[in-house]
Amino acid sequence: MSTQTETERVRGWVTGRLPKEWFEGGLELTIDRDEILIVGRLAAPEQSGDVSAAERSAAEEGRIKQYREDTRERRIEIARELEHATRRKVAWGVECGETRKVFTSLSAPVMTRLRQPERQVLDTLVDAGVARSRSDALGWCVKLVSQHADTWLADLREALTKVEDVRSAGPDQATEDPAKK
Repeated sequence: MSTQTETERVRGWVTGRLPKEWFEGGLELTIDRDEILIVGRLAAPEQSGDVSAAERSAAEEGRIKQYREDTRERRIEIARELEHATRRKVAWGVECGETRKVFTSLSAPVMTRLRQPERQVLDTLVDAGVARSRSDALGWCVKLVSQHADTWLADLREALTKVEDVRSAGPDQATEDPAKK
């Protein structure tokens, strides 16, 4: 979990470092212990009002592919600088119209111990073809919980931010030792 100050510092650095013509509006920045995800909005392709959903979607995919190819070298350069400064991997993504695409994103292994009832849930998802493996099934479960618990998770994240604020307002560890006065 990153602190609000850290997020602001990274957002400021990224905003200052990115070419202004890359995105419309502000950035979506997501930071966890392992990765920084930077998502920007691209201008949607101009099309007449009577295009099909398939044509609109294809045009958005084409715009995203063009952006990805045109900016690859600069994105890698910026990511390396940010990775060096933060010791986190950097992933990129864009939104264009109704299409969202995240480019190479970190997949972090997570060690867990599950009892038989939890393993049976995962195995049922694998047996039903919902997931290819227990690992995929666990990822599917986390995504499902995230979708249905957004409000609760947002409240929890807000509470963690408040805890961090209280900790940072605590007594300064670097103050002079009263015994030496």
